[in-house]
Amino acid sequence: MGLKKTHKTKKSKKQVGKGMGTHGRGARKAGKDKGHKGGLGMAGSGKRADHHKSRIINMYGNDYFGKSGVTSRSTKKDKRDRINLFDIQNKYKPGEINLENYKILGTGEVKDKFTIKAKEASKTAIEKVEAAGGKIIIPEKKKIETPLVKKPEKKK
Repeated sequence: MGLKKTHKTKKSKKQVGKGMGTHGRGARKAGKDKGHKGGLGMAGSGKRADHHKSRIINMYGNDYFGKSGVTSRSTKKDKRDRINLFDIQNKYKPGEINLENYKILGTGEVKDKFTIKAKEASKTAIEKVEAAGGKIIIPEKKKIETPLVKKPEKKK
């Protein structure tokens, strides 16, 4: 009883590079699996890339270059809703207006008599509305008073 001849198993020719040859990657090594994946898009527009700058400025404006300010992670953005007096004058009819979630700002003129319920208002906004014969109603804020804590005296 003899052994049967079997076919030799073929190794799969796995092509690791993305396409044959270099394809604009320089060395053939550069297109393979590990490392050296940079150099696409706007990469390298650094020290010696003055020839890119005019194109970048046309596309993105001058804000593309440089840094702008530092904001710590704990800094909260002011997300309060605001409305100016000229918006109120243009959008609403004279009378009572309920803007309880808004802060009223003083930009613009008020010609009509408005009674506005608001969360907050600037001094100039209050002055201008009252000069036109109206008023801004703001809910009173409760002050939280913390009691003074005295340190215990040390015994000698």
